[in-house]
Amino acid sequence: MKNNIPFTLITCAASLLIIFVATGSSCAQEQEMKPEDTEVWEPVPPKVDPGAFSPSPPPSDATVLFDGSDFAEWQTAEGNKPSWESSDDHMTVVKGTGAIETKKEFGSVQLHVEWRAPEKIEGEGQGRGNSGIFLQKRYEVQVLDAYNNETYVNGMAGSIYKQHIPLANAARPAGEWQSYDIIFIAPKFAEDGSLESPARVTLFWNGVLVQHDVELEGPTEYIGHPSYEAHSQKASLMLQDHSNPVSFRNIWVRGLAEE
Repeated sequence: MKNNIPFTLITCAASLLIIFVATGSSCAQEQEMKPEDTEVWEPVPPKVDPGAFSPSPPPSDATVLFDGSDFAEWQTAEGNKPSWESSDDHMTVVKGTGAIETKKEFGSVQLHVEWRAPEKIEGEGQGRGNSGIFLQKRYEVQVLDAYNNETYVNGMAGSIYKQHIPLANAARPAGEWQSYDIIFIAPKFAEDGSLESPARVTLFWNGVLVQHDVELEGPTEYIGHPSYEAHSQKASLMLQDHSNPVSFRNIWVRGLAEE
């Protein structure tokens, strides 16, 4: 019997098969990757003495997310009251209780967070005062003791985890308060789900510029490479439970007009 299938259909089918095989191969490679495959150890950022700590009270138009009084602005992923400790003017991660997130959702923001690694730290590398600040629950600014602590530099404090190395190491010793001032520009997606503009971050660590309007490649990934999938324009901010008793205080946020 004569084959009457048009050549163009055969060509299209072959092209789709190639794309399918290539995509499947790429997914398999990602699954085979290990966490250390995306670790970067050089260049090591220069150390900078940030000077004495300077308090940063919230401006008049800020939303205060934590002032030490209660967890009114926070909840667990399940919508319950957080089980983290709260004393004096700060809150502290309680191991195994899970991350906490804001009840309110945000797009582009200016965010101020003060944090402290515990004075008595056991372990090394990623085990020393580890936590994280997740913008829109997806994009992590790393929190870690970095005063005298060797680790991969795209996972040290001040990094956009596994994506951007800080320009400098502005760490204070463990047990001392540190500050992050973050400018986050949320990503934008077209109606078909394609990326129109990536997320961008500027970060001041203890008053020192360590990330300057860097473009994010996608949400934070511990294993493999990041890539974007369309999501809502606004989402919660999240603080990570990484099993270390890291403390936070004086958290406030200002919403920024979308570009």
